Amino acid sequence: MAALSALFMAWPLSGPGRELRRARLLFAGGGSAAPGGPWPPARVGEQAARLRRWVEARWELMCLPAGGVVGLLGSSPLPLVAALVAVPLVRRWLAARRERSERERREAAVIELCGAVAGELRAGRQPGQALAGVPAGDLGAQWASVAAAARFGGDVPKALRGAAGRPGAEGLHGVAACWRVAVDGGAGLASGLERVAAALSAERDQREELRAQLAGARSTAVMLALLPVLALLMGSALGAAPLRVLLHTPAGLGCLLLGGLLEGAGVAWTGRIVRTAAGEPGARGERVSGRPGPSAEGGVS
Repeated sequence: MAALSALFMAWPLSGPGRELRRARLLFAGGGSAAPGGPWPPARVGEQAARLRRWVEARWELMCLPAGGVVGLLGSSPLPLVAALVAVPLVRRWLAARRERSERERREAAVIELCGAVAGELRAGRQPGQALAGVPAGDLGAQWASVAAAARFGGDVPKALRGAAGRPGAEGLHGVAACWRVAVDGGAGLASGLERVAAALSAERDQREELRAQLAGARSTAVMLALLPVLALLMGSALGAAPLRVLLHTPAGLGCLLLGGLLEGAGVAWTGRIVRTAAGEPGARGERVSGRPGPSAEGGVS
């Protein structure tokens, strides 16, 4: 690997007299002095980017090589079977992480939407023009119906409530309530949107602060979950052959099964405690989407 790395780094310098040939072309007028193509070639870069996207989309498949290596070290197919069982679990965990990231991006987009529309309204634009001119951002394809309703005089609150159905966009219920009250009663829409944005920002800041406070508990849980792996590494370094005992003896198989069950139960229990302390997304969504009245009423009162 070191030799291949050195060869890759020295490849651009391997061409003899590259600068000399360029100088001859430049001063003799014998051709173009444009440098050679980029290295690595564009096709190689495209293939590498495609491979990276494929790996990121199927990161859970990395469990299989890990299980295969442990199976080879322990001369047993059980680690590979465990890796096959772990693939759907890891896929579910990664999907939950991506869903949480998308939910946070939509929430930030709603806050930016409220601020942008309020700024356009205070600048003198009409509500429909201000809402239609705001980019969709991370709100998804459903925002096109909201922009169309605002541009052509449709039912904007209904379109906003339809776009608020996705996780993270529940704050659009408050925007719809402000819009309904402003259209029907003539109240200030800009101030209402600003108060909705302030309420959503305060809720997001509170959740981030609570998550920061729970970071220590999460780190402790991860460290405790990795202790058996460290024990196996220490046993292997001392020559005790723990993999042979765990994978090839009845007592070891029993200990492995019981320890795996206890480990999974402990990780699940700790995760449930941390999620309960941080607040479930469903409970937060009910607080924002099920009762949009407080933010809307506070904004238009």
